[in-house]
Amino acid sequence: MSTSSSKSQRFGVQLALGVGALGVVFGDIGTSPLYAFRECLTTLPEIERSAGILGALSLVFWALTFEVSLKYLGFIMRADNRGEGGIFALFALSHTDKGPAAKTGHLFKLVILFGAALLYGDGVITPAISVLGAVEGLVTFDAGFARFVPLVACVVLAGLFWVQHKGTNTIGKMFGPVMVVWFATIGALGLWHLWQQPAVLQALNPVHGLRLLLNHPGHATALLGSVILVITGAEALYADMGHFGRTAITRAWYFGAFPGLVLCYFGQGAYALAHPADATNPFFALVPTGAPRLALIVLSTAAAIVASQALISGVFSLTRQAIQLGYFPRLQVQHTNPDQAGQIYLPMVNAALAITTIAIVLIFGSSERLATAYGVAVTGSMVVTTVAFIHVARTRWQWSLWKAAPLCAIFLMVDGAFFLANLHKFAEGGWLPLAIAAVVLAVMYTWNLGRGEIFQRVYGNHVTESELMSIARSKHVTRVSGAAVFMVGSPSGTPIALLHHVKSNRSLHQTVVLLSVMTDEVPSVPDADQLTLTPIGEGLWRAIGRYGYMQSPDAGALMERVRDRGVPINPASATYFFNREMIITGGNARMWEWQKSLYAFLSRNARPAKDYFQIPPSQIIEIGLPLQL
Repeated sequence: MSTSSSKSQRFGVQLALGVGALGVVFGDIGTSPLYAFRECLTTLPEIERSAGILGALSLVFWALTFEVSLKYLGFIMRADNRGEGGIFALFALSHTDKGPAAKTGHLFKLVILFGAALLYGDGVITPAISVLGAVEGLVTFDAGFARFVPLVACVVLAGLFWVQHKGTNTIGKMFGPVMVVWFATIGALGLWHLWQQPAVLQALNPVHGLRLLLNHPGHATALLGSVILVITGAEALYADMGHFGRTAITRAWYFGAFPGLVLCYFGQGAYALAHPADATNPFFALVPTGAPRLALIVLSTAAAIVASQALISGVFSLTRQAIQLGYFPRLQVQHTNPDQAGQIYLPMVNAALAITTIAIVLIFGSSERLATAYGVAVTGSMVVTTVAFIHVARTRWQWSLWKAAPLCAIFLMVDGAFFLANLHKFAEGGWLPLAIAAVVLAVMYTWNLGRGEIFQRVYGNHVTESELMSIARSKHVTRVSGAAVFMVGSPSGTPIALLHHVKSNRSLHQTVVLLSVMTDEVPSVPDADQLTLTPIGEGLWRAIGRYGYMQSPDAGALMERVRDRGVPINPASATYFFNREMIITGGNARMWEWQKSLYAFLSRNARPAKDYFQIPPSQIIEIGLPLQL
């Protein structure tokens, strides 16, 4: 292959990744112009128009520059876990080889889980406000559409959630091109108005923003609470890093999203300066009424759907990571594309998102009212990311205090200011994402705590491998033909199911495999490192399968590899033994009573382990195991 063709192929790959990043990574932040600058203007009723617009624009520009260009692209995205990003990647990076509790501590784990829970609040509100903001453009086309806006938004969202089970392989190919057209269009419209009112470029001077905050401290909180809307979705840059890579995301930002957003916001500012009495949403006012306005509404709706899809897929991915790491009950995970392991569908999560999102649209009714609920989850997750980054810099990278403190102090000061500025929204709707986060946090923390207690009761019997061999060779135990696989939660434990089986039946298969499926705190484990096989003796073997938190376990595939290693077992006819835990409250477990009841409820409704490990039901035997917490 010639050098020129090789370079051409590399360029094509980079271009495809950049276009894909525009569609997935920047969908949320890319649709913020639909409502963000309008909200900024509503906080400036008593401020001189020109000074208010220039000051608000200055804050918008420097918020984008600081949070995205400097903080995330410059620093946060350097903290990757084998190429993957996101809140759980930071959590894994903060651990040491001596175990999770070595340096992170109980409090830090709670902070990380709270940050992850806040992303669920973001995942619920983003589709609602994005679609509402786009559909509200119909009102600027014809005021008679006002009463139909919530209904149309609900129909769009219902259709979006309905198609999730079909996967995003087909529609996903359109995400990138749609967002390329979107950023090009809003950038061109902004440039057109900017050309007519170049005085708005004064807002590039940060003094205008600082002067506005200092001269009008009474409006500062409300203004910062609106400015934060322009950077909603910044977390997606980090969370989706594993799909596209830091380089592709950076290029997509600087050559697509950033110029398009800046030009659009400055164009809206230029229009507001030229038409001070116009109360129309400045975004839709960028085009004349009639067919051009209708075309922009259609494009806005398409962009809002892309942004919503990105958040929905993000919640699916986050939930699978939480399940794999033991912080969420097992749920059904369907792979919608055999060629892309990351394209998954979780029916229960999708249903919960659909019901909650549509309910939010009906309750709030407009993007203006919903904007009051937005921002708290975003700023809260940004603060958590900063705290986790500090922890990683100090513990993993061994940064000295003098090196870490100044940078992290600046990040915390800015993020903290935005977070505090959004607390005034609590009574007006800011409670919503916090309530969602509180529910998710309770589920994650309780499930993890309950699993720890169950683990001690099930695998704390301390039956050694030598004792297992004694049981296997006992003259009171009959060895029957065939193979049995006992699922073990610990790589060194002995399952109670095996002991109960021997006690009740006085028999044991000729070949017995103790199979443990473990999740390492890495995105993926290479195929060559996934299986560890150790002979115990007397026909007993211990197999340990390791997966990353971005992978789904497959016990059947593992057993085929065990057979290929020389173990006399036929995976298609082997019998798999599972514990079927029946949780009873009222015990002495170190949990609150409400946590015990919640864990019992979650355990009853969690997907059975036999389904989670992709084993045919005809090969499974479950042994009941009453456990009191």
